[in-house]
Amino acid sequence: MSKILVVDDEAIITMQLEERLSKMGYTVAGMAASGEDAVEKARRIRPDLVLMDIVMPGKMNGIEAAKIVTKELDIPVVFITAYADDAIIEQAKNARPYGYIVKPFNELEIKAAIEVALFRKATELEEQKPGKSVQGKNLPGKEADNREQDGLACLDLPEIKTVLLQDIFTDIVLFLYTDQVTKEPIFKFALEQGLKKGGRNLFAYFQSTLPKYFPKEIQRKELYTRRLKRKEVYTLRAALDKCTDSLRDTGTPASLQILLDFSETDEFEDILAIRKLLLLKKESGISINGIIAINIGNIDHTRIQSLAEGIPKIIVSTGKETTLSFAHHTFPAGAVSVVPQSTIDDVVKKSLEPVVLSLLDKPISGYDIVHEIHNRYRVLIPQARVYTLLHDLMEEGYLEIRVSGKSKLYCPTEKGKKQISQKLDDYKRVFQHIMGEGTGTDAGIPDTK
Repeated sequence: MSKILVVDDEAIITMQLEERLSKMGYTVAGMAASGEDAVEKARRIRPDLVLMDIVMPGKMNGIEAAKIVTKELDIPVVFITAYADDAIIEQAKNARPYGYIVKPFNELEIKAAIEVALFRKATELEEQKPGKSVQGKNLPGKEADNREQDGLACLDLPEIKTVLLQDIFTDIVLFLYTDQVTKEPIFKFALEQGLKKGGRNLFAYFQSTLPKYFPKEIQRKELYTRRLKRKEVYTLRAALDKCTDSLRDTGTPASLQILLDFSETDEFEDILAIRKLLLLKKESGISINGIIAINIGNIDHTRIQSLAEGIPKIIVSTGKETTLSFAHHTFPAGAVSVVPQSTIDDVVKKSLEPVVLSLLDKPISGYDIVHEIHNRYRVLIPQARVYTLLHDLMEEGYLEIRVSGKSKLYCPTEKGKKQISQKLDDYKRVFQHIMGEGTGTDAGIPDTK
């Protein structure tokens, strides 16, 4: 999964790019709002690519920052800018960018520019050290071939998820995820582990970019892939029968590793039928293990419970760093529930004041408030609404501004600390009253920290 640093001084642009890039399968490793910040984060994060705005506040614009990033760190830069006049383009050329996108842009333009830049960089590295490295990392044999041909960086899987999944192929696991989860790196890791195990491997999906990582394995029929369409989940029965029949034909003990990703859940009864078929095949003595993955954003707890029946292990992932793993007998599957994103949007937008107040426990900029709300709730709030609230709090003497470098930070005054605490307590009591709960001050609105 390629790591990308997004640099733009407009919070809405960076958040929109973060959302689009995540959907395309990239990892947004960080965001910056100035040239200086971009250089500092590039040095620390070492992304595979930087998407860089040109005109930004501060002493260092995007072109100057790009020169440092490309020369010092050897990281490709793609410019994203609203300026396309000849003078700007000539200046940009001096930074030796790997691409140039003019705003407004669409997803295809972004993806094309990123893929071309990554491919160029991989080709350059290959020429420098033939067959030895991609993005500066040594890769042996087949693994190097797969990654180098795509011009993509090595998979950076969060350590906690590696621990959870390192023994994934010992039984069937139910993987429950939400729209906020970047699932592709987990699935890629799982497929790689399954191929190492041998036997047969089956990957079924509605949408995925993963098959392009395994062309040789697919050609050698070590990995069977099947793209599902709406109203076609039932066709998996034939694919499973074919895979298990081929195992019997070999005459030697072997196993079938599965990765079935049901991101669409309209045909839930068919999904249940596939689960039942897998369990029956296991009972008949066929070695089957792997992942049944399903997006739980569109199903309720009763369906989760019926899906989990007979499956010994569950993994729940609701965000980048919130993956939980537990044995089925220690966790009631019926307790798993997901609030629809549309509901979260509505609540956050209508209850913006307590959300903003909860973030004022430390000095913070207006930009960081907007970004933090998006990070926590996946809700885009217009900057004007946030700054209007902050302005009103300043007018009442509850906030003051402190300057830190080039940032303006909003800090509660002594009077403000008491008022903010009182307001948050009032909101808690209101929510408790609406929910019909007790009158204590510590059990109201969900903790936002």
